[in-house]
Amino acid sequence: MNFYALAADTMVFIHLLYVSFTVGGTILILLGAILKWHWVRKRVFRLIHTISVLIVTAESLIGVWCPLTVWEWKLRAMAGQNVENDISFVGRLIRDLIFVNLPSWAFTVMYTGFGMLVLIILFFIKPEKRRTDNRGKPEQPED
Repeated sequence: MNFYALAADTMVFIHLLYVSFTVGGTILILLGAILKWHWVRKRVFRLIHTISVLIVTAESLIGVWCPLTVWEWKLRAMAGQNVENDISFVGRLIRDLIFVNLPSWAFTVMYTGFGMLVLIILFFIKPEKRRTDNRGKPEQPED
């Protein structure tokens, strides 16, 4: 396996991690609200999760291809591979997990619906508020 083929497999794995974070994070936030897990209300986690989902929603609405997909395709071309035929077993397995054959409008509907769901969850399962001292200033963490 050449460098570009390995880089393409790595890129599709990173794509799987991104999808897992957005979908899995949403499931964990819902579960965490039910089970009273405090960490699902952490502001940084919720901000990163929400932005991650809204990036995909925005890309879909304006008709932009996911950069991770484009980079994978370019790396496969540099490796002399056809994206659908000449890839490794692991690359094909991961691609089969995250890519399904549907019309592009279906993805736009799904991604937009998912983005709206995450915003609704953000409204109902609010992130923790920033802690302040008696003077209204953010508390400094103790050493």
